[in-house]
Formats: sequence, C-alpha cells, structure tokens
Amino acid sequence: MPEKKILITGASRGLGLAISNALSKEYTLILHATRKESFTNVDPKHHLLCADLSDPTQLNEFCKRLKKEHGDTLYGVINNAGITFDKSLIYQPENEIDKLLQVNLKAPIMICKAVMKQFLLNKRGVIINVSSCVGETGNAFQAVYSATKAGLAALSKSLAREVSALSEEHAIRILSIAPGFIETEMTDTVPEKFRQEYLKAIPANRFGNVNEVADVVAFLLSDKASYINGTNININGGIL
Repeated sequence: MPEKKILITGASRGLGLAISNALSKEYTLILHATRKESFTNVDPKHHLLCADLSDPTQLNEFCKRLKKEHGDTLYGVINNAGITFDKSLIYQPENEIDKLLQVNLKAPIMICKAVMKQFLLNKRGVIINVSSCVGETGNAFQAVYSATKAGLAALSKSLAREVSALSEEHAIRILSIAPGFIETEMTDTVPEKFRQEYLKAIPANRFGNVNEVADVVAFLLSDKASYINGTNININGGIL
C-alpha cells in the first residue's frame, strides 16, 4: 500500500498538536509551524516544513516545497493554522485585517491549489479545513475572523463539487470541521465573564477539549468516513 503522508498546519500547539498526536502512529506527518524551534522530540519518521504563512513569499515557497518534496505520497491536508485579533471592526487596523485574511483564508486556498492536481492524478486524497462555529453564528469583535472561517466552509463545499466536475471516478474528499469553544491557548485569554456567557449557550454544559476534535479528524481521514464529503462537521457541544 502506498505511503500516506498528512500535512498538518499549525501543528506545534493546541488543536494542531492534538491532531498530530492522534495521527502519529498511523501516518507519516508533515508538520508545519512558523519556526522549527516550535517543535521538540519529533519522531524521525515525520517531516518538518516551516514557514510564516502571513508572508506571501514564504507561503509561495512553502507550497512549492510541499509539491516537490511530498507531492507523490501526500494523502491528506489538515488546514489548521489560524490567528485571531479580537476587537471591533471599527478599530481594527488594516494590517490586522490583511493578516487574518492571509493566514486564515488565503493560505488554505493556496495549499489546496498546490495539492489538488496531484490528488486528481492519484485519484485519492482528503482535505480537512478547520473552520469554526463562529463562521456560521458570527461573533461580536470577531467579524473578520468569522468571515475567514465561513470562507473555509464555502471553500470546502465548492472544491468537493469541483473535483466531481473534473473527475468521474475518484476517492477525493474535501470537507471542513467547525469546532465550538475548545480549551486551547487561544481561548485561555477569553475573560471569565465571556466564558460564562458562552457556556450558557452550550447544551453539553461544558467546553470541549482538543482530543475530542482530533478524534473526529482521525475518523474523517479514515476509510470509515468515505461517504462524508463536501460538508461542514460541527464539533461544538450543540452550541446555539
């Protein structure tokens, strides 16, 4: 059976690290972070491919290296890397807006573009774009962030249809997941007042943890999920 390599962006911490741990035994991983120094004790069977995705030049070089070094054996892509600047759009500087769009939306688009041709040649592959519940619900002080996450869900649905139009027989799936309030370093900075407000909207009466999301990703990559395609999977405790 051909080697299966999985690219995980933003793999050095939080959700990306949990996904890496969940997939480490079954797949060969291509681990991304902005800097190599973010990783410690990496299994020698895995690969590091680092770049600052907010820099268009580095993003372009990252995509070129991904195709050149791993294209033939690349099976899956987890577009997980993301950033947020939480403030009212009225006061959001343009450079923050540009960075949010670049990292959260353009980088996944360009990575999808880089791997799609090879996936079509191989007639197999899975892309999972990490969206967010706020891509559907919206959220005050996260207007641009929410827009980028909504964009990832739309990107996934559109590309799934595009693959179908380009190839009659294939095993390529493109979808997105939308975590809710998951305990990570990013959510640790949310003031307690707002944490309690979020909690009231979650029927599960608790916040999620990264391993619960990672387990869903592992399932979606597997053959057991072979008929799940072109959709957005909510992992949010039933958030309203």
